[in-house]
Amino acid sequence: MSKVLYIKANAKLEGESRTFRISDSFIKEYKTLHPDDEIITLDLYKEGIEELPVGQIKELHTPAPGEGLNHPILKYAFQFQEADKYVIAEPLWNLSIPAILKSYIDYITVTGITFKYTASGPVGLCLNKKAINIVSRGGVYSTEPMASFEMGDKYLRTLFGFLGICNFTTVAAEGLDVIGNDVDAIVAEAIQKAKEIAKTF
Repeated sequence: MSKVLYIKANAKLEGESRTFRISDSFIKEYKTLHPDDEIITLDLYKEGIEELPVGQIKELHTPAPGEGLNHPILKYAFQFQEADKYVIAEPLWNLSIPAILKSYIDYITVTGITFKYTASGPVGLCLNKKAINIVSRGGVYSTEPMASFEMGDKYLRTLFGFLGICNFTTVAAEGLDVIGNDVDAIVAEAIQKAKEIAKTF
């Protein structure tokens, strides 16, 4: 049995997010195909994730004996480490990820939990895991001339690789705000692609 961490990062109200239409469809299909797996949903806005509080940077350290899931800072890193698979769902905002998702990443990137330092440099501790990033974009950023401006999926792919997660797939619904595009068709195509990936995820 696998443990799946579903990380949601969108400020839109329930039912308004095009990103979540795709990611929720992926999760529904995944549940059908993998009924024994555990899915943990972490909606960052509902969770109330904030920037790391002033003076709390010292908490991002190798945990002491007894520190665990109840620690207010480290609990997210422990939860992340315990998962086998990750589903991230977010829109491309201002060429990158929503700030709340970056704040969450600051909580989970903890030496001694999700990575460690060695004589040859940092090494990820989240090995043999996989991730899928489901993202919606107003423009088309998978090809030039805009591809070089896309910093969201690139950042997540790099960060997850830093943590040892190199099996990283992306499903992107693009051109959603381009006048004349059939938004429903674009979203439907992304949903179908996500469902196909769910079969082997």
